[in-house]
Amino acid sequence: MRRIVFPLILGLGGIAILLALGFWQLRRMEWKETMLAEISARIGGVPMALPAAAGADPAALKYTPVEVDGATTGQEILVLTGQKGVGPGYEVIAAFETGDGRRVLLDRGFIGEDLRRAARPPVPLIVTGNLHWPSETDNYTPAPDLAAGVWYARDVAAMAAHLDTEPLLIVAAHAAGDAQGIAPVPLGIAGIPNDHLNYAITWFSLAAVWAGMTAFLLWRIRQREI
Repeated sequence: MRRIVFPLILGLGGIAILLALGFWQLRRMEWKETMLAEISARIGGVPMALPAAAGADPAALKYTPVEVDGATTGQEILVLTGQKGVGPGYEVIAAFETGDGRRVLLDRGFIGEDLRRAARPPVPLIVTGNLHWPSETDNYTPAPDLAAGVWYARDVAAMAAHLDTEPLLIVAAHAAGDAQGIAPVPLGIAGIPNDHLNYAITWFSLAAVWAGMTAFLLWRIRQREI
């Protein structure tokens, strides 16, 4: 009997830990689903005027729907990206001057590789979209190729400094007056991962395997004692 005490404690302890991790992931899933619902509701809210740049809090203003009118200046950054079913291309980040003289960043949308060198002169636009501060850079992100005008991630502060604008980025959902072959890429929750259910299933599966192995080990020990 004493021979099975340690394997039994080890088995039950392992099962308890794995089950706890699985239930923790389920709680994380509920939290993520609530967060995604809140983000989705905020993205689809009633557009407001562009907030003042002074004291702008990215955490509080992220996803805020806005509507602005003005014009692009002809200055832009191309951020290397791609679209499923389309292929490689670029996100067009333009300097945008509002009707009251403010300069902000405007993510006009996606162009294919063939439109990279197409002329995009200044154009008046009425833009409906959302404020965004994407987190796309890390230690492995290459530095922008300033000579070619190609960047490898959206970095609001760096792009604003380069284009001499306020550190505010509007991601266009619709741009009335834009006929330069640019397809808006509205913000949404599709790109925000929520894999917690898969993680929970993994932990519960490991708990089941651990329980099976523990039961088999105890059975082997009992067989040897007979």
